[in-house]
Amino acid sequence: MKSSMICRMLLTVLCLLAVACSNDEDGQVNAQTTMKAGKTLVVYYSYTGNCRDIVTTLTSQIEADVLEIQPAEKGLQYEANGYALGTQLLNAIKANPNDAGSYPAIDEVTTSLDDYQNIIIVTPLWWSQMAAIMQAYLFGAGPEMAEKNIGLIVSSASSGISGVVADCKRLVPDGNYFSENLWINNSNRSNRSMLIKNWLNTIDFQKVTGIVQIENGKRRMENAVVYDLSGRPTTLNYQLSALPKGIYIVNGEKRIVE
Repeated sequence: MKSSMICRMLLTVLCLLAVACSNDEDGQVNAQTTMKAGKTLVVYYSYTGNCRDIVTTLTSQIEADVLEIQPAEKGLQYEANGYALGTQLLNAIKANPNDAGSYPAIDEVTTSLDDYQNIIIVTPLWWSQMAAIMQAYLFGAGPEMAEKNIGLIVSSASSGISGVVADCKRLVPDGNYFSENLWINNSNRSNRSMLIKNWLNTIDFQKVTGIVQIENGKRRMENAVVYDLSGRPTTLNYQLSALPKGIYIVNGEKRIVE
């Protein structure tokens, strides 16, 4: 009897220890590393509608809240006259990136980042840089994203995304970045559903964050290690609604089922 109780207690301790995570020198988190679980927020800006389509596809595959960033001045054509206005905005940021006045005004954001541990940023690329509107949001919100799990999805016509990644890490220097970013461009855009699915699998999103997956309209948590408070394992693959009310340890995090 005592031996059984000790084993259960050891299992609980091991599960709680699993939340420890390690970062590499670039602030990225290895796909096999356990990250802190929590709610997910998808933050996006869409000028042409491509990023909006990406977000729609993404949120059909994971459970997440969505925040759209909007410029304060509507109807501007950033691409007109050889992208003159867009270039002007980017040059202003580049000239003085630490000055709030260098960034274009955006609509007020009331969403609190305190409620989220995982943030996926979906943004367009403008002339090999992150769109100025998204940069404006991250300039203000970046400090609040410290130690949160950060994913980045970039939409472009054909240009590579290294400049956008650099902008993101400048604006959110203390985020725990996933091991890979996702680039969706004109040549593969029609296949975005599979690209997103493969990306989520590559970074082990469900496993390392404990985020529920949506499959055939049902909310599931894949490969979750679940114990009750006595240290007894329940199951490795379950529907959230199937668990009885109570308190559980899921991937090392306390979860309450009401």
